[in-house]
Amino acid sequence: MKPLVPLFLISFFLLFSFTGCSRLNCTRLERLLGGDVNLISLGRNIGDELITGSYPPLIPRQPEQPVLVTTLVNNDNLQDSSSFGRSLQNAVAAEFVRQGYSVNEVKLRSDVSINAGEGEFMLTRDLDELKGKQRAQAVVVGTYTMANRVMYLSVRLVDPINGSIRSVYEQRICLDENSLRMLGLQLDEKDDVQPPQEPLLDKFLY
Repeated sequence: MKPLVPLFLISFFLLFSFTGCSRLNCTRLERLLGGDVNLISLGRNIGDELITGSYPPLIPRQPEQPVLVTTLVNNDNLQDSSSFGRSLQNAVAAEFVRQGYSVNEVKLRSDVSINAGEGEFMLTRDLDELKGKQRAQAVVVGTYTMANRVMYLSVRLVDPINGSIRSVYEQRICLDENSLRMLGLQLDEKDDVQPPQEPLLDKFLY
């Protein structure tokens, strides 16, 4: 039975070496094995999932029909961007380019058009103007909502002609100190944020 213990530990560490140590944030192993949120890897995952999940599929290598990637914004204040949102925008755009899609970046400006009822912003131009001038085949829009250290991230690939959602990426992320700084926040050392009640499997593993 003794060899099973090292084998279990090796499998455990291999699992988290592939999934990323940041997944251990907000768990009992954070102080030992937690890690920074890698925005480059996160942007790659978002871009890849939006591309592979798009219906209808995107058309690569079409300079006349680019994909527009917008700045991710705070869902509680849709005019509020951050270093985190802009950096993640760049990482998502890079993944679209890496997979062969023409990309135009759209930075958040003061004259954005906001659809407050749906909790998202669309761009400095309305959809008809986008269709006529940019001729974009799709637009990437995204919002994040903060709850203590936890970010709920929602990124969508939207059809600029009719506003339909072609694919979506959603994720719950426990942020590290560096990511919080990029959002203009910081950890409160006097009041550690406790993780939610853990499932039985988590208690067994941890």
